[in-house]
This record gives sequence, C-alpha cells and structure tokens, in this order.
Amino acid sequence: MDEARPLVELTDATVRFGATVALDGVDFRMFAGEVHSLMGENGAGKSTLIKAITGVLAPDAGTLTIAGDRVTFASPHDAQDAGVSTVYQEIDLLPNLSVAENVLLGREPRRLGLIAHRTMRERAAEILADLGLAIDPASPLGIHSLAIQQLVAIARAISTDVKVLVLDEPTSSLDLDEVAELFRVIRELKQRGVAILFVSHFLDQVYEICDRITVLRDGRLVGEYLTTELLRIDLVQKMLGREVSFFKARERIEAAPEEQEAFLSARGVSSAGIAGADVDIAEGEVLGIAGLLGSGRTALARALTGVDRPTSGIIRLEQRDTRFDSPRKALSLGVVYSSENRRTEGLVGEMSIVQNIALALQAQKGALRRIAPARARELALSWVEALDIRPADIDTPVRHLSGGNQQKVMLARLLAISPRLLVLDEPTRGIDVGAKVEIQNLVGEMADNGLSVVFISAELEEVLRVGDRVAILRDGRIVETAASADLDVDSLMALVARPDLPEA
Repeated sequence: MDEARPLVELTDATVRFGATVALDGVDFRMFAGEVHSLMGENGAGKSTLIKAITGVLAPDAGTLTIAGDRVTFASPHDAQDAGVSTVYQEIDLLPNLSVAENVLLGREPRRLGLIAHRTMRERAAEILADLGLAIDPASPLGIHSLAIQQLVAIARAISTDVKVLVLDEPTSSLDLDEVAELFRVIRELKQRGVAILFVSHFLDQVYEICDRITVLRDGRLVGEYLTTELLRIDLVQKMLGREVSFFKARERIEAAPEEQEAFLSARGVSSAGIAGADVDIAEGEVLGIAGLLGSGRTALARALTGVDRPTSGIIRLEQRDTRFDSPRKALSLGVVYSSENRRTEGLVGEMSIVQNIALALQAQKGALRRIAPARARELALSWVEALDIRPADIDTPVRHLSGGNQQKVMLARLLAISPRLLVLDEPTRGIDVGAKVEIQNLVGEMADNGLSVVFISAELEEVLRVGDRVAILRDGRIVETAASADLDVDSLMALVARPDLPEA
C-alpha cells in the first residue's frame, strides 16, 4: 500500500439533516490496493460517509479528493465516471435480463443503432473470466443464486475504469463457500490496485479480509487502525464508547422436552423447502436453528407459523392438534413470526414508530375494532421505554431508525399482543454489535418470563450463545437436536456442514 498519497481522501466532512449532525468534521482515507473496513454502531455515520464519497449526497462542509484531484459529485453517476462504484446489499440488477445484459446495462455495444448481442455476450464473458468466474453470460440472471448475482454486480461495477469499490454488507446472505469465493474476487481486485471499502457487521470477516479499519461513533471519527494492531475487544469498545456489555448468562433448559411437556410439538411437517420436520419446543425455551444457506431454516419458520401452509404433518399446541392455515390463525393462538427481511415483510418505513407497533394488535382485533389513538400512543411509549428504542419520539418514521432500533420496533409490535411462541428469523442480521447483544439479552429475558422462542441465525456462535438447544438442518431435514452446552462452534459447524452419506 502506498502510504505517500491516499487514493481517496475525505477531509473535515460535515453532513447535517436539519438539527441532526450525521457527520461532524470526519476525516477518512483509503489507499490503492487495500481493503478498508468502516465500523461503528448503527447510527454512527457509516452510511452517511459512504453516501458522501459515492455522490448520493453532498457534504455541507469538507473536501473530497480522488487520486489527488479535488472532486464534487452531483450524483452517483458522477462518482462512477470518476471511478467510484458501489455494490449494495440489496442487489439493484434486473433478474429478467441475461447476465451479459446486466453486466453491460446502459453501455451495450451497438451496430447500426441496434444492440450487438453477440458482441455484448463476448465482452461480458471476458469481464467474468477476468475475475475467474465461470458464468454463462447468456443465462438469465434470475436463475442464479444470490451469491452469483452478487458477483455479477461486482463484475458490472468493475467493467468500467474502477478505482474505488464500495461493498455494502456483501456477505449478509451468503454461505461459507460463497463468502470464500467473494473473498477470492476481492483479493484479485486488491492485487490490481483497487481500493475496496468493505462494510460488514461480521467481525470475523472484517479481520480476515481487511487491512485497515476506520471507527466512527455518533458521527465523529474515533480513529483509523491497522487490523493487525487492533484487538477485537478493543475494536468493539471503540465502537461502543464503553466497555462491552456481555451477553447475560441464564439458566438453560438442557434436556429435550418430552412431548407431553412441549408447548408446541411438530411431527412430520413438510412444505416447500422443508421435509418431515420433527420439533419440540418447551415453555420458556429458546430453540436455536442452525444450518447453511438453503438448508430450510426460513421454510421451517414459515411452516410453524402459518405463513406457508404445511403440505403434510401435524402441529400440536399444548397437546391439541392445530392447523395453522394462515398467519392470522397462528396469531390468534399466540404463535408469531418475525421475518428475516425487515424491509419487505416487516416494517412499513413511511409509517411512524407508534403506527408500526400497533399494527399486529390492530390485525388481531380486526378492522372493525379500531385501537383508540390514545391507547396506541400509550402502548408505543411503554415499549419504547422497555426496549430502549431510539429516538424515543414515537412519531418518527421507522425508516429513519438504525437497523437495531428497527428490529426493536418489530419485537415491540409482536410482544404487544402477548405471544406464547415467538419465531425470530435472523433477528440480528445487519445490526451492530451493541444492538446485537441487547437483542440477545432481550430474548433471554423473554424466555425467563415463560415465552418460547425459536431463534434462527447464520452465526453459529450466536445460536449457541442464545439457544438452550440447537436443531441442525441439512437439505430441508432436521438431522439432529442437541443441548447447546454439549456443543462448541467447531462441533456445530461439523454437524451443519457434514454431507449426508448415501444409504447402503
């Protein structure tokens, strides 16, 4: 890395949104041929800084230089022209078009005014092969996995003269093999001298792939550090501005609940993505669900909560056979589901905190029994205080909240209807370490108060930390259930990743 001259340098950057100062005199730099991580709690200013260097917004004060030249971006298009490209967590490609059309979208080769499709496919194939990617450029993008689509998005980003590549939570939905392939591509780009900004909440991945870390807190710069010189515990404390609040240990339910003692018992439950699942969940138990991407984690959650109607099997609730024909039926029996996708299946971003919290209770009551506005506000205020939702102004649109606080609003909505079983699908995905610990502690407190919880996470360490027992999924089947106390991360990984042996 060339320490003499940064490729990207943002100096004394200040960004205000009304009375809120999102960035306060922040300095930031990146060097050619390095992978740089931007770390901080949700609301620390990371997204605002990224927007400032990618042309999404113009700082109220400060200067930005690229390769020594002072620049002012009026739009992301201007940033791309200067060599700054971004690949977002929600991939903004067109699945109905081919891989080649997506790679060269807006820059298609033409002949006699018409798109030269053969030439386009040949150019796309060269770009993909240059990254070591064996992807058919003529194939529809939509048939490929999310990981392949992510790599196609990167290929599109570097198909121009890219100097700086911003990767926003690129691994949030990838399994271990897919992360390894992405990291191979990142290292290839690093060797070419591209400066890569890698934004992730996975500390293990940050320490594996990044050379340098910049920490923000409350819109201010805490410091810039070489990854090799910053201990993980020190990083977390710099992000939080205080000593780490560790996960609160609780007395675990280690024995598998007998069927007659289970609050919910499922036998042979099958649906799209899950086959013949047997599950027992005791009152006050946290059952962790572990499995690779595509193993059936979400399919199981949706089948147990009526979101997807099971094609076969029996579900018993307190020893009574039950049919969850819809989420409304499950809701009426105290079984609720929190989706892994907060944006499309969870919150309504334009609605306020109070409106979002009241949604499930209103659905439970029905359209003809409207919740009085005063009651809704009283309810929201009590949950904002109980869960420490910030900001505490219940009229704030939810889209303005950090990821951790959005997740708390989702939990408040579900807890407001006094559920008996709460199924949480990736409740800490995309939130910072401080908010993650708060959610984990909250789950433990709910279980201590008698609430049964199904806790699904791609992070095996988190599943072990939170769950009393862990059910392991492979290829849509629960292959084993074990007490968390009998497992560690390595042994759980071995169970999760072990291929099923063919029958003799």
